[in-house]
Amino acid sequence: MSTLSTAAAVLGAALVFVPLFKRLGFGSVLGYLAAGALLGPTGFDLFGHPEEVMHFAELGVVLLLFLIGLELEPSRLWAMRVQVFGVGTAQVVGTGAILAGVLALTGASAAAAILVGFGLALSSTAFAVQVMRERGELAHPHGRAGFAILLLQDLAVIPLLAMIPWFAPSADAEGSGLMAVAQALGAVGLVIGIGRTVLRHAFRIIARTGNRELSVALALFVVLGTAALMAAVGLSMALGAFIAGIVLANSEYRHELEANLAPFEGLLLGLFFMSVGMTADVRTAWDAPGLLLGATAGLVALKAAVLYGLGRGSGLCPPSAVKLAATLSQGGEFGFVLFTAAAQAGAIPGQLAYRALIVVTLSMIATPAMLAAADALARRLTEAQPDRPFDVSGYEENPVIVAGFGRYGQMVGRTMWMLHVPFTALEIDPNHLDFVRSFGNDVRYGDASRLELLHAAKADAAKVLVIAVDDVEASVAIARLAREHFPHLKVLARARNRPHALALTDAGVEDVRRETLASALETTTATLRALGVDAAEAQRIVDRFRDHDEETLRRQAAVWTDDAKVIETARESAVRLRQLFERDEVA
Repeated sequence: MSTLSTAAAVLGAALVFVPLFKRLGFGSVLGYLAAGALLGPTGFDLFGHPEEVMHFAELGVVLLLFLIGLELEPSRLWAMRVQVFGVGTAQVVGTGAILAGVLALTGASAAAAILVGFGLALSSTAFAVQVMRERGELAHPHGRAGFAILLLQDLAVIPLLAMIPWFAPSADAEGSGLMAVAQALGAVGLVIGIGRTVLRHAFRIIARTGNRELSVALALFVVLGTAALMAAVGLSMALGAFIAGIVLANSEYRHELEANLAPFEGLLLGLFFMSVGMTADVRTAWDAPGLLLGATAGLVALKAAVLYGLGRGSGLCPPSAVKLAATLSQGGEFGFVLFTAAAQAGAIPGQLAYRALIVVTLSMIATPAMLAAADALARRLTEAQPDRPFDVSGYEENPVIVAGFGRYGQMVGRTMWMLHVPFTALEIDPNHLDFVRSFGNDVRYGDASRLELLHAAKADAAKVLVIAVDDVEASVAIARLAREHFPHLKVLARARNRPHALALTDAGVEDVRRETLASALETTTATLRALGVDAAEAQRIVDRFRDHDEETLRRQAAVWTDDAKVIETARESAVRLRQLFERDEVA
């Protein structure tokens, strides 16, 4: 097949299998693996050398680790330190040590036992987080504990990947010499230095041009340049990208980076999983189905038992601990990354790697059944011990997003800060961004009318979206995106005037606040008091006017695209308002 036909086959297989597997509850990772297996040697064999596809697709892993680094803000890690470094470390070390011991008893080498054992100890971040979000459990105690464990597991991937060259047969003393160590430390120091000094100014300059293509190009250059630098000194490309992500985690351009890189990361990571499916020799690995099914059952049972014990030990009630155990009992997508890289380097036997990949796959397939069983058991246990309600102090994502951090948005932000409610503020003007950050405000650069930026700001896990931008068209665009893609969000929107309020109402925003209404009504109240009206009576008059005006606005929202009908509605409303007050005077 030609290159063009092959590319079309790859995209077509992904478009068929990924939605199908997600609909069946198995997740996108298994869909990509199935598509790759169909196109590889075990299927139609469209690729003569699928390993070449994997070399290119490894950039997806590099981008994934960069985005993980971006998530690891020091303040966030510190706030979750007990669960992340306590419960998370105990899960990885405990499960990994048991699995490594079992593998060693079966005759595996020390290197294979460690890499495979600890690789199987990792759960699927993409799968588990998606499930908890869909079930609305991220804010529950077991959701927060699960997120903390997954965060530590993501961190644990880095040392495991770094260990592969040490275990590879080609590793020698020369590679661990003082010069190699000095080069590695120098490269890491260079990445940190450039990230803290040069990149922030580069992002500001590009942001001021308003050119999105340049912004995307700079984001890709940062990731690929860092990866190339690390590879040049003999370190993992993924490690370099991870360090660069951590350096930029506190940058005000973090969400812009995530939004620009997410499409590339998703496509390349999907291609990586497809390449894993292409290269896996399923016929050779599936020579002992009883062994593989038994290993899968043992893995799921062991991880569930360890997670349940850790959940109870960390203070979770039995229903929450059961749900935690079921949600994280499967193997993870990083197992595919780790086992494939280790097999290619010769650190573990190819057949063991393939069998481990199948065990991870089977454990993912078993997860929906595990969740159903956990729900049934939790319902029995919940009668006496229901889950605690939502608590923002322990929420794993910022529950409030403020789009636009001008004078209006800052009032909301200052109140959230006073109440210790974490929030994400988005501001598109780089000049204004620098100004508000100079007062100690934590604001991120980005256009909230871009869907990918709202995803980067974790709108799918937030509770409230406050739209406070000045631009009327951008405000309405944000409202429409939020209603369409994040229907769970409570949307509060600022309107500059009456037409703006009508447009927001038409976009589906139920709570619209006109920025001048409150201050105008306060002035009206003060005017009535100055005329000698009693305070209670003045407030009653203003409240009556506000209620009538809100009712008029709702009526006009139904005809707001017809200017003549809007004017007619306004005139009728004015007449009715005067009649209301005249009846009050008669009464």
